[in-house]
Amino acid sequence: MSHNTFGHLFRVTTWGESHGPALGCVIDGCPPNVPLKAEDIQAYLDRRRPGQSRYTTQRREPDAVRILSGVFDDDAGRQVTTGTPISLMIENTDQRSKDYGEIAEKFRPGHADYTYLAKYGIRDYRGGGRSSARETAARVAAGAVARAVIDGVTIRGALVQIGSRAIDRARWDWAEIDNNPFFCPDAVTAAQWAEDLDAVRKAGSSLGAIIEVIAEGVPAGWGAPIYGKLDQDLASALMSINAVKGVEIGDGFAAATLTGEANADEMQAGNDGKPVFLSNHAGGILGGISTGQPVVARFAVKPTSSILQPRRTIDKHGNNTEIITKGRHDPCVGIRAVPVGEAMMALVLADHFLRHRGQNG
Repeated sequence: MSHNTFGHLFRVTTWGESHGPALGCVIDGCPPNVPLKAEDIQAYLDRRRPGQSRYTTQRREPDAVRILSGVFDDDAGRQVTTGTPISLMIENTDQRSKDYGEIAEKFRPGHADYTYLAKYGIRDYRGGGRSSARETAARVAAGAVARAVIDGVTIRGALVQIGSRAIDRARWDWAEIDNNPFFCPDAVTAAQWAEDLDAVRKAGSSLGAIIEVIAEGVPAGWGAPIYGKLDQDLASALMSINAVKGVEIGDGFAAATLTGEANADEMQAGNDGKPVFLSNHAGGILGGISTGQPVVARFAVKPTSSILQPRRTIDKHGNNTEIITKGRHDPCVGIRAVPVGEAMMALVLADHFLRHRGQNG
């Protein structure tokens, strides 16, 4: 299987399957002398870890990361990167492959079962194998390293919609993110989501979600025109996350409803002579290059396809049948996609930081 690597100068290759012994990643291109300890990575993995509330899969994985290479003690006794490939490993400790025995012969609607078999002639039916969202743990680990490379840039994500219920942006409070299990900046909506998901979970169904990720502290000038656009790479990275079906930068599709004068982000001169933007419809990127404003992206996650409601399908022999997906699944996979979206933002920005530095010094 090819195409397991992304990035140009800051390159990440992920490996492993949902029910294999372990998964992880190899990071190539990380500069030397970047302070990095396992605890720095673990903090982000803990935010993504399953089984932390009744609104996510009850699979119990500690997601304990091990740094296998690329880090050494400097003269001051700090653990820092050496400039060589960094290998990270996360063991799988709570696999229940027997949950998937009944679907070995059937294709789950909404999953990659059929397409994987059509492409490779073989598929790992245990939790989806390589197509499982379990793979994103490696991305979050790599994203923690990327954050260390772009120290000074703050990346935060929030869940802004579950199903048809969106947050009230007038109540946006970043402090609320850690006060509820949804990464929700609106306490009122978080309480409503709890009721929505309790009902959906009891019904054996699921809901989709929209996640917003904001990067602050990105200087003007990152990215390149034409084929190296910052928003182009960011859209690609976010779209690569499991179950994502749509990505927008800034106002995104809503920009089509604006007039030219409403959409244009007007500028005034600041005290330092640099521009002060009066709005940020562009999401901090113009012509594929960062403006110095916050970089804003949103992505839509479809409802979890593994549900307890019977669905029509076929088996691998072409016979019509029905399927109910048993096991431990998220009633809204978008919840745990928040730290994954943050990680992908960090990986893209770290890559563009190094590319900018390489070209402009």
